[in-house]
Amino acid sequence: MMARANPTLALRPMLPADAPLLAEIFRASIEELTADDYSDAQREAWAAAADDVAAFGARLAGQLTLVATLDGAPVAFASLKGADGIDMLYVHPAAAAQGAASLLLDALEKLAAARGAARLTVDASDSAQDFFLRRGFALVQRNTVSCGGEWLANTTMHKTLAAPAAGGKQ
Repeated sequence: MMARANPTLALRPMLPADAPLLAEIFRASIEELTADDYSDAQREAWAAAADDVAAFGARLAGQLTLVATLDGAPVAFASLKGADGIDMLYVHPAAAAQGAASLLLDALEKLAAARGAARLTVDASDSAQDFFLRRGFALVQRNTVSCGGEWLANTTMHKTLAAPAAGGKQ
């Protein structure tokens, strides 16, 4: 067996059997990566969206959902709703800042452009806003949403996508 200094990130489509693990990634990401921006009650209400694992899995299965793996183990996921909306992008805290979110976002941008989208939209949490700004998204509007009896703030952001090259391969 040989140890590697740089673990390998890869992408694959979501499989139905991934739902419980993706729900855990969702919960852990909210619990540990958003504490500076949201209260305990807000984070608890937000994470409760994954309490019904079957419904959570069905939501992801109804969208184009990609899973980022680190040496074969799922560590992050992202979903594209319709042609141009990022519904979810969550990274397990143990894999934060290792490139999984960027890999997922790059793939969603290419897929959205291939679907004919002129721009990509996301309702970014306060914790994720800087990530999207660094990736070329612009602030559009501030939102307050009700979630499990709590009010959470987020920001709608857009990014104009490059048109696919005419006659080029995707």
